[in-house]
Amino acid sequence: MKNLFKRALSILTTVTMLCSFILTMPGSVIAAVSLPVDVEAEACTLSNGAVVATNVYGTEYPGYSGDGFVWVTNAGTITLEVNIPKDAMYELKTRCWMYLGKENETRLQNVTVNGVSYSDFYIPNKNGWIDYSFGFFFLKAGTAKIEIGTSGSWGFILYDKVKFDYADMPDLKIDPVTCDAKATSETKALMQYLTSVYGNKVISGQQEIYGGGNNGNMELEFEYIYDKTGKYPAIRGFDFMNYNPLYGWEDGTTNRIINWVKEKGGIATACWHINIPSDFANYKIGDKLEWTSCTYKPVSSFKTANCLDETTKEHAYLMLAIDDLAKQLLILQDAKVPVLFRPFHEAEGNNNIDGSGAWFWWGSGGAKIYKQLWKLLYTTLTEKYGIHNLIWEVNLYLNANSYEWYPGDDCVDIVAYDKYEGSPYTWKTSAATSAFLKLVNYTNDKKMVALTENDVIPDIQNIVNEGAWWLYFCPWYGEFLTGPRYNDPVLLNTIYNSQYVITLDELPADLYKFNPNVTPIPQYTPTPTSVNNIDINRDGAINMADVILLAKAFNSVRGDSRYKDEYDLNKDGAINMSDVIIIASKFNTVV
Repeated sequence: MKNLFKRALSILTTVTMLCSFILTMPGSVIAAVSLPVDVEAEACTLSNGAVVATNVYGTEYPGYSGDGFVWVTNAGTITLEVNIPKDAMYELKTRCWMYLGKENETRLQNVTVNGVSYSDFYIPNKNGWIDYSFGFFFLKAGTAKIEIGTSGSWGFILYDKVKFDYADMPDLKIDPVTCDAKATSETKALMQYLTSVYGNKVISGQQEIYGGGNNGNMELEFEYIYDKTGKYPAIRGFDFMNYNPLYGWEDGTTNRIINWVKEKGGIATACWHINIPSDFANYKIGDKLEWTSCTYKPVSSFKTANCLDETTKEHAYLMLAIDDLAKQLLILQDAKVPVLFRPFHEAEGNNNIDGSGAWFWWGSGGAKIYKQLWKLLYTTLTEKYGIHNLIWEVNLYLNANSYEWYPGDDCVDIVAYDKYEGSPYTWKTSAATSAFLKLVNYTNDKKMVALTENDVIPDIQNIVNEGAWWLYFCPWYGEFLTGPRYNDPVLLNTIYNSQYVITLDELPADLYKFNPNVTPIPQYTPTPTSVNNIDINRDGAINMADVILLAKAFNSVRGDSRYKDEYDLNKDGAINMSDVIIIASKFNTVV
């Protein structure tokens, strides 16, 4: 064993030397060589007050590399230029320290790439150096100018290193199994279909107005789409808002869902703007109220955390509300209608883990309470009411602590994102790729990611170019679809008639027929490697020629442009020291 590791170390040295040689060779000799850029921040061009430092006002920040770190003060900018070898997706990373405020507080930092500003990066205070990703960018071959800390940044960040390389793109192969093990046959069938198109096409969707809006014309948005495109969306968005214990009234939502799925052959998604009494302190359980005395906003007298305590009035009210909802879901289940269900949506609000920035009452207790609230709803519906026709969608955002709001893989099927324009989000018709990939990474590519609400629909060509394969898009109703500042009718027509966008007429006739022969995606495990497979170049000998090939892909992972599956000798998704050891064990062997 000792000799084996000596041999492996010797080969690793050779690999390292070869890697250095390969990465400095001109492109004409080695085509499409990976960048990678990995530089000290102080080696970049500094401006606008950015300075090299080893301390800030006498306070030490140990653990930096190189000669120090770059302190960007309140307006500093770090600039570097990168040679882009080919049109592709790239990722910008940094090693940094946000040193102000309490732990988990954040500072906004802007990035500009080739003159285009990106401004949705909130770096958290973790009381130490962290690796932080500024996201993913589609760049064409040539020279890219990258600026960190551009106008609008809040500054006061310490930067140690800057890294730039090909983006590690996910494969988007999702297990076609619902989180609810008792899901109905129709629900399982829908899950099979969604996972089969995910990563290849985008399903079109549209939210309807709720409760008598548009002067009672519930079809206004849908007829608008048909008029502009000749197509109808495949997904229709609904809202269970008006089924509640306060002013609840039958607005026909459940029947419209049944009609859309059973008669039109479409897919239904539904949110739940569940109301509470505005004056909860004086509310008595069972009282009826006018809708003007109700709200879904945070109310000081309604303590969201109390929903988890069976002895409280909040819990009693929540159970009444769930009961109203369950009655409608059971009607749908009896009709064999599955629903993409998005309850307690947009809980995080304005980027505060404690709930202080919540837009809705269900987020006002903070992330920890929210996750418990979600699981309470999940277990109550599935176990108490026996409801199994739901595919569960949870909203997440892109802030430093957004993942803290994730309830868990065991009660989520789809990660949802609601895309609206405005600072710091300025997506317009872009694919919002950084958002998509960040959400994918939240669950290590185990859950589908969807654009569950939006104003501007991303240009489908951007989605194709950048690999931002949102499961579906779903504009909010009214001007969010029809307003000229949001969706250009010409582009809307292009999107709806693209080969990459699924419309109502393109859904399969057997959409809700479950196929028991579809096998789940197996969990990946490394596999043993035969001697023949160690002979990478297949010349009949395991020797330095194989080492040279391995060196070209060393330290790459599945998804990298340098990664070659045949060089990944143990099939663990990475070409690293483990593969070197495998070669060393059979070095100079004739096969």
